[in-house]
Amino acid sequence: MTSVKYKICIFGDGGVGKTTLTQRYMTGVFQEKYQLTIGMDFYLKKLEVDDIDVSLQIWDFAGEEKFRFLMPGALLGAHAAIFMYDISRYGTLENLDDWISLFKETNIKENQDVPFVLIGGKLDLDDIRAVSKEKGREMANLYVAMGWIECSAKDGTNVSKIFEEMARAIIERQRSDKKETKIRLFE
Repeated sequence: MTSVKYKICIFGDGGVGKTTLTQRYMTGVFQEKYQLTIGMDFYLKKLEVDDIDVSLQIWDFAGEEKFRFLMPGALLGAHAAIFMYDISRYGTLENLDDWISLFKETNIKENQDVPFVLIGGKLDLDDIRAVSKEKGREMANLYVAMGWIECSAKDGTNVSKIFEEMARAIIERQRSDKKETKIRLFE
């Protein structure tokens, strides 16, 4: 059986659910409270995708602006990225402009093409939604993301799907060397 290792970076404002998403995926457990990430945290998860052993290196990036200077270094060697916003806080979607601008500048400077997906977190807060599904899809298209989906680390909705489909898309992209490979995350 073939074995591969992929690096996935997760970016977005503080408090959007990056760490809870990662922890839910890693352990299957939702924890209500986490301390803010300082700099970056790293995780390793093994899974099987289409008869391929995949090791995902997940880089959970701090959301505070003071840590953004670390982003270019974090992106080196990355195979994909996640940009996450909180569906109950519209400002977290608006702030993705700054995150994605720095991301695209880094890709150009480093002569790399790291694909990314846009994820709306905290779907369990649908009753106080501030970002419509339509707006999320629209922004994913505007940013030329490989995919878009909403998830809930609290109840587990779409958590495993995100990482499994990202791994599958990276595999397809490497096999075909197609830069436009889509992740099957669009709802």
